[in-house]
Amino acid sequence: MGDDSEWMKLPVDQKCEHKLWKARLSGYEEALKIFQKIKDEKSPEWSKFLGLIKKLVTDSNAVVQLKGLEAALVYVENAHVAGKTTGEVVSGVVSKVFNQPKAKAKELGIEICLMYIEIEKGEAVQEELLKGLDNKNPKIVVACIETLRKALSEFGSKIILLKPIIKVLPKLFESREKAVRDEAKLIAVEIYRWIRDALRPPLQNINSVQLKELEEEWVKLPTGAPKPSRFLRSQQELEAKLEQQQSAGGDDGDEVPQIDAYELLEAVEILSKLPKDFYDKIEAKKWQERKEALEAVEVLVKNPKLEAGDYADLVKALKKVVGKDTNVMLVALAAKCLTGLAVGLRKKFGQYAGHVVPTILEKFKEKKPQVVQALQEAIDAIFLTTTLQNISEDVLAVMDNKNPTIKQQTSLFIARSFRHCTASTLPKSLLKPFCAALLKHINDSAPEVRDAAFEALGTALKVVGEKAVNPFLADVDKLKLDKAGGPPKKGKPAAPGSTGSAGTKNKKGPETKEIVEPELSIEVCEEKASAVLPATCIQLLDSSNWKERLACMEEFQKAVELMDRTEMPCQALVRMLAKKPGWKETNFQVMQMKLHIVALIAQKGNFSKTSAQIVLDGLVDKIGDVKCGNNAKEAMTAIAEACMLPWTAEQVMSMAFSQKNPKNQSETLNWLSNAIKEFGFSGLNVKAFISNVKTALAATNPAVRTSAITLLGVMYLYVGPSLRMFFEDEKPALLSQIDAEFEKMQGQSPPAPTRGISKHSISGTDEGEDGDEPDEVGTDVVDLLPRTEISDKITSELVSKISDKNWKIRKEGLDEVAGIINEAKFIQPNIGELPTALKGRLNDSNKILVQQTLNILQQLAVAMGPNIKQHVKNLGIPIITVLGDSKNNVRAAALATVNAWAEQTGMKEWLEGEDLSEELKKENPFLRQELLGWLAEKLPTLRSTPTDLILCVPHLYSCLEDRNGDVRKKAQDALPFFMMHLGYEKMAKATGKLKPTSKDQVLAMLEKAKANMPAKPAASAKASSKPMGGSAPAKFQPSSGNYFERVKGEGSSIGQSKKKLSLHFLLAQGKKVPSKTSLKEDEDKSGPIFIVVPNGKEQRMKDEKGLKVLKWNFTTPRDEYIEQLKTQMSSCVAKWLQDEMFHSDFQHHNKALAVMVDHLESEKEGVIGCLDLILKWLTLRFFDTNTSVLMKALEYLKLLFTLLSEEEYHLTENEASSFIPYLILKVGEPKDVIRKDVRAILNRMCLVYPASKMFPFIMEGTKSKNSKQRAECLEELGCLVESYGMNVCQPTPGKALKEIAIHIGDRDNAVRNAALNTIVTVYNVHGDQVFKLIGTLSEKDMSMLEERIKRSAKRPSAAPVKQVEEKPPRTQSINSNANMLRKGPAEDMSSKLNQARSMSGHPEAAQIVRREFQLDLDEIENDNGTVRCEMPELVQHKLDDIFEPVLIPEPKIRAVSPHFDDMHSNTASTINFIISQVASGDINTSIQALTQIDEVLRQEDKAEAMSGHIDQFLIATFMQLRLIYNTHMADEKLEKDEIIKLYSCIIGNMISLFQIESLAREASTGVLKDLMHGLITLMLDSRIEDLEEGQQVIRSVNLLVVKVLEKSDQTNILSLGQVNGDRNYLYSLCLWRMVRLLPDTINSINLDRILLDIHIFMKVFPKEKLKQCKSEFPIRTLKTLLHTLCKLKGPKILDHLTMIDNKNESELEAHLCRMMKHSMDQTGSKSDKETEKGASRIDEKSSKAKVNDFLAEIFKKIGSKENTKEGLAELYEYKKKYSDADIEPFLKNSSQFFQSYVERGLRVIEMEREGKGRIPASTGMASSSNTNGEEVGPSVYLERLKILRQRCGLDNTKQDERPPLTSLLSKPAVPPVASSTDMLHSKLSQLRESREQHQHSDLDSNQTHSSGSVTTSSSSTANIDDLKKRLERIKSSRK
Repeated sequence: MGDDSEWMKLPVDQKCEHKLWKARLSGYEEALKIFQKIKDEKSPEWSKFLGLIKKLVTDSNAVVQLKGLEAALVYVENAHVAGKTTGEVVSGVVSKVFNQPKAKAKELGIEICLMYIEIEKGEAVQEELLKGLDNKNPKIVVACIETLRKALSEFGSKIILLKPIIKVLPKLFESREKAVRDEAKLIAVEIYRWIRDALRPPLQNINSVQLKELEEEWVKLPTGAPKPSRFLRSQQELEAKLEQQQSAGGDDGDEVPQIDAYELLEAVEILSKLPKDFYDKIEAKKWQERKEALEAVEVLVKNPKLEAGDYADLVKALKKVVGKDTNVMLVALAAKCLTGLAVGLRKKFGQYAGHVVPTILEKFKEKKPQVVQALQEAIDAIFLTTTLQNISEDVLAVMDNKNPTIKQQTSLFIARSFRHCTASTLPKSLLKPFCAALLKHINDSAPEVRDAAFEALGTALKVVGEKAVNPFLADVDKLKLDKAGGPPKKGKPAAPGSTGSAGTKNKKGPETKEIVEPELSIEVCEEKASAVLPATCIQLLDSSNWKERLACMEEFQKAVELMDRTEMPCQALVRMLAKKPGWKETNFQVMQMKLHIVALIAQKGNFSKTSAQIVLDGLVDKIGDVKCGNNAKEAMTAIAEACMLPWTAEQVMSMAFSQKNPKNQSETLNWLSNAIKEFGFSGLNVKAFISNVKTALAATNPAVRTSAITLLGVMYLYVGPSLRMFFEDEKPALLSQIDAEFEKMQGQSPPAPTRGISKHSISGTDEGEDGDEPDEVGTDVVDLLPRTEISDKITSELVSKISDKNWKIRKEGLDEVAGIINEAKFIQPNIGELPTALKGRLNDSNKILVQQTLNILQQLAVAMGPNIKQHVKNLGIPIITVLGDSKNNVRAAALATVNAWAEQTGMKEWLEGEDLSEELKKENPFLRQELLGWLAEKLPTLRSTPTDLILCVPHLYSCLEDRNGDVRKKAQDALPFFMMHLGYEKMAKATGKLKPTSKDQVLAMLEKAKANMPAKPAASAKASSKPMGGSAPAKFQPSSGNYFERVKGEGSSIGQSKKKLSLHFLLAQGKKVPSKTSLKEDEDKSGPIFIVVPNGKEQRMKDEKGLKVLKWNFTTPRDEYIEQLKTQMSSCVAKWLQDEMFHSDFQHHNKALAVMVDHLESEKEGVIGCLDLILKWLTLRFFDTNTSVLMKALEYLKLLFTLLSEEEYHLTENEASSFIPYLILKVGEPKDVIRKDVRAILNRMCLVYPASKMFPFIMEGTKSKNSKQRAECLEELGCLVESYGMNVCQPTPGKALKEIAIHIGDRDNAVRNAALNTIVTVYNVHGDQVFKLIGTLSEKDMSMLEERIKRSAKRPSAAPVKQVEEKPPRTQSINSNANMLRKGPAEDMSSKLNQARSMSGHPEAAQIVRREFQLDLDEIENDNGTVRCEMPELVQHKLDDIFEPVLIPEPKIRAVSPHFDDMHSNTASTINFIISQVASGDINTSIQALTQIDEVLRQEDKAEAMSGHIDQFLIATFMQLRLIYNTHMADEKLEKDEIIKLYSCIIGNMISLFQIESLAREASTGVLKDLMHGLITLMLDSRIEDLEEGQQVIRSVNLLVVKVLEKSDQTNILSLGQVNGDRNYLYSLCLWRMVRLLPDTINSINLDRILLDIHIFMKVFPKEKLKQCKSEFPIRTLKTLLHTLCKLKGPKILDHLTMIDNKNESELEAHLCRMMKHSMDQTGSKSDKETEKGASRIDEKSSKAKVNDFLAEIFKKIGSKENTKEGLAELYEYKKKYSDADIEPFLKNSSQFFQSYVERGLRVIEMEREGKGRIPASTGMASSSNTNGEEVGPSVYLERLKILRQRCGLDNTKQDERPPLTSLLSKPAVPPVASSTDMLHSKLSQLRESREQHQHSDLDSNQTHSSGSVTTSSSSTANIDDLKKRLERIKSSRK
């Protein structure tokens, strides 16, 4: 029981996983209770049990398992997360439940599976169950089949996919287990219930007994359509509806979809199974062999479903047999084979249909029934694989054949074909030519031909209705119409006044039916006229008196006006008017009246063409008359309205051109131009016009030519550019006039017709037909072109040439084809074997030939016109395949060709069948992106939905997840257009076959696309003559406009083909193209874009820490992240901006970024408040593929981080971790410009986020697979180490360096180099310790590293020429630096100024230069510009001279400009601005700024204003000093007086500043360090000494240095001295000066800090290293300082070591203790090199033992080979100082040789020393700053010479890599004094940025040069010896 009590205490989940079955049982029971209690299906409780569900069903204990199954069922039924477990749970059920003996377990297992199906996981369940059918355990197999059967029975065939089940059925029927066979039988019966006979073909091969049993069962099934009894969750409403219907007795459930048996079959591949000698046999002479070959094919094609492939050769062979074989039996056999192919391939056979149809139809000349039957079956099967449209040309061509059997069979074939058509697939454009051909046949002499034609017409009437067919049957008499099955009532012409059937205004039908009037004799006419006209009127018609005739006409007119339409005998009246003199009337007034009356009769009466023919001749004759012309035109217009313009125009034109009067001709053409505008172009006979226009163009009279050209212009409006094709043969001059006229018309739309409408659209035309009209006009025009037959020119020789092995011959063949097409211009569709030959060239290995073929195909499209349609399948689709070519230019050519074809064919042909989807299926990224781009461009223009478009959808989905970003992008762009045609439902349904993860992603994209889906173009969009607007739904206008713009903007592939349709598409929107947002722009967009929410950011951080929201961490952003960000933004970002930010179109993202940039300055608080969200949104933009968005985002980030550093903002950990990793991904972009921007942003980020924290993120970036990213990250790490030292290396330098060193062995060269460079950088900072830190490397890597380090140390000495060359870039660098400095302090300036500055400065400019080539500020600062080899002359000054007043120019500018004052409201910002000008590159600007500052400093009351700005001012000053030193001094064009003036101002200012002690003390250590460095560099500048006032400047600097040392904070200056103690001699002198001041300042200095600095120095330079140094001056200085401190503070000095953590690290404490032991007056110390070169003296009082020790040390040196000379020199110095010293005891014990050697050495030294002249000191300070007031010996200057030589490039220790001395001098890295740049975060953020971008070069130079004399020890011993030799040579030369 003890055990029990233990597990009973456990929580449910632990019980469920317990070892004890009782525990698990208890756990399952509790879980079941919990599941039953949870009411909310979305409760988070469910998620806790997700991991348990599989365990519930797979428990090893049968009893426990039963309980588990119950619990699992409840879980699956109620939990919304249950779907996630489908796969594992169902798989568990199949393997562990279905094999259980207990029936209950099996039932529960089946129920669980069915429940999963109910919660929409049917596919996953089915997949697992089908896997279970392969299990070896028959129990499992039976249970799986049973489950599938139940699922099918309950859910129906819509939910359960039948194809995979049917596929395995035959195998189940063959099972050994009876139970399996029985269950298979049951499921087969169930399947039959749903799909009926479609199941028979797949089961035809099973055991006959089983099949018989099945047949028996099938018969018993009820005949009604089955209905599902159980529904998916999403269909629950449907279930309720169904129940209602059943209770109401209705039986209206959803119809079960009819399943095509073909779909259930497996495709069989037969091409490879063809006999190997098939193609030889089929050509054999013996018919038996040919028969064998055909029989082999017949067997293969009996397979009901064939796999797609290239059947071209097989079809060609069969076609040849059908067409040319003499043995009719073989013809029939070949026809059967073609039937089999067509049936097995279905739509895939369509591409071959065009080749085969003409051959079969022509073969109908055979009369043998079996042949005819075989051919009929073949052609019917082939028809089903294509469309009537595609084969219409071939069929119509055969209709003209003379053989009656062929005519009969063709008509019968047409009849059978019509039966498969519908009204939509048999449009009028197609019906028209067929009816015309059939009408010829109904009058044929052979009765069978007539009967067949009647049958075809009758079928057409049934299929599309009388309304559509009747117009074409107008001339058919009643009897024949009845025979055809047409309607007798409407067959005859209608009564006068009827307007013909609706919707046919552009056909010739209505003309004949209009008003047909027999011609009346003159007597009848007179009789009819006299009945309606006054008697006088008729009598006076032919009076000789014109007045009587005029009066007669007036009466005539009155009578006509009063007549009723029905009573008006039009023909009689016009006959009266034509009566003598008729149209020969000489009086113009009478003639005008007569013409007016004709117009009246035409308008008011039922005017027939018979009447019109009576008057037209006369009207045309008068049209050119000056006085009557207008009346004649009116009359003609009225007649045109009565009799239709097409007929009238034709009559008028032929009459005008049959006479010779040019005036009449030109006026007729003018009338026609206007008439076309008024009536529209519908139905006009273009061909007749064109021949007349050509005649007119050839006329000699210019007026006729002009009128003809005007008429052409009007026609151009309706016909378009194709009109020009008719006139290409005209003379160039005329052609240019025509072109000019066309040019005028371009862009104009044809006016809406104003006349002739009422008569033709009384009943209102139906939209679809109306929409077709313009198209028909277009096609009519193209049909009129005279086309040449070129098939005879496509010879077999030419075809074999094109297929030749030699590419040159292939090219010749192609050239010939191009020539043939060019010559023919317009060709007929029959081009023989050319398509096959050209198709072969599309995959030619020679890309030039591929391009040439594409060009030919483009020509072909233009030449053949719309007839090219029939070649789409066999030639068009292969062009699409070429879109997958790897060469860009080939793809572009292919795209142009496809567009040219599509322009002629429309899109229908391309989208029919599976060809296009097969292309999209190919996993070629180029093909996919080009094809999708093309579809995205074409689909929006289609009005009707292409049926087979759905076949492309699965492949579109796979493109959405393609590896290639461009493919994904194109697929996303095309998605809305697919949806526009297929609808969301169909598209969503098609996702069913995807994997669950893919499905979720695709559905999300579909949702997105649904929101942006453009509406279909309205049906009227095409009818350009209709007024636009209102035709598209309002909702469609903005969205589609938006999308259309997008496709247009993006589509690199958009060709010309779109022009016409896209215009309509845009017009259809009522010209409202802008997007939704822009409609609201005015009211929405005021106010702030970021709303400040108090504590909003903090709350978001808490939520993320508490896991209430998702942590921003992903490889690609999923929808839930985007939704979460949207939600978080909704409270703090303006709604309209958020819409832009989350729009699916990248252009809106660009807009959003532009707005954010504009508001950056004005909404600082808001930006900082929402910073985390902004950065997260920008990370999403990093995942976009659009470069323009990325560039804009990076631009914004640069401005953002600049702003943040100005605001002194520090990034939070949350912001950094959700942004930096994604930014680092972009550093690996292939585009240079992006990488540079990212690096610039990373640099700026170091100002708002610690570099040490940045380090791990960048380190993580080095692990990327992208080599560019690895390389860039490694370089960035190098920069960080260089700029911030080793402390940035996290977690420890060792670990970091080991990680970096791994990359030395990288495959990629750039990565290797970057890793090596980074380690060399560390080596330069850290010295040999690097080798310990990087751990063990492979030999190869180590040798690479050592080689690189060596190279970095060997820089060849710079020749003077090189220095001159390098000057221009230096100048630039310094200027840019100055610019940056100038930007820095201007904090309070207006945002505009700041923005302008940040734009102009381009702080990232420095980053663009690769580090190896960057300017080296250290080098520049150290370089005196000229190389001097002789000893510098050091001048000695008298101190009195130093105090002479320093000349400062009179201040010229008293006040700052008013503009400046406007911008700067307060003093601080004014001072900031002036200080920023101090560092200006322009000397005058700088002088003016310095003058203003000097004015402030000289007035005591104002001087305090400078407080707080001292560091800033000093930085600006030493920047200017550096600028002068490097740039101005080197600029020969610059007046040196200007420079002196500037120096004077700087020094004067400084002296004023350092006289005010309160201000002087504000200077920080870092800044003082930089300043001293600058001043000392200036003192040593030999170029200044050469100037007139140079000495004065140097004296002033001397004075200034003294002031700085005295007045500034003593701790700071002493600290500085300590760090720079070994910079060189002058630094030491400064320190000596400070030592002298110590007695006065000892109480004011921070001793602890100074001792800490000394400790650090001694730690870095322990005793051993100091022994190797050549100069002892720094050590002596240090020891003197310590000695003085000890003397002043006594034993208390040891209390000031508080700041030192580990005192044992250096000898400081021991040293101080030793000093304390000795009496306070002893000044010596036990240093190895205490008295070197006479710089200090041993006190006379020193004990004798001390002296002995010292002398013993000297003699020891003399005794050693290496130091003998040094020892002699020291002995000489010692003797000279202590003349009474006794050295005899030391010599006495040595050999005679040694004694004489010492004496000789001392003599030589004495001679050397006395032979030298005195060398004056270089500065006044030198004479005054020695501790003991004594002169310094020449050895000090020799030491300085060494340094100078080294600086001038005369020493081989100079190095290769940057920084110049850093690598040598900084190995013992002195921990950096905070540089001035680190001190001024608040005031000089931008300056700091500029300095960081120069890799803190100043910092390095100042820190590291401090170790000049000491650390030269790092060079090799050989170098030291070499130096010694040189020094000796120099010494001897000075004698």
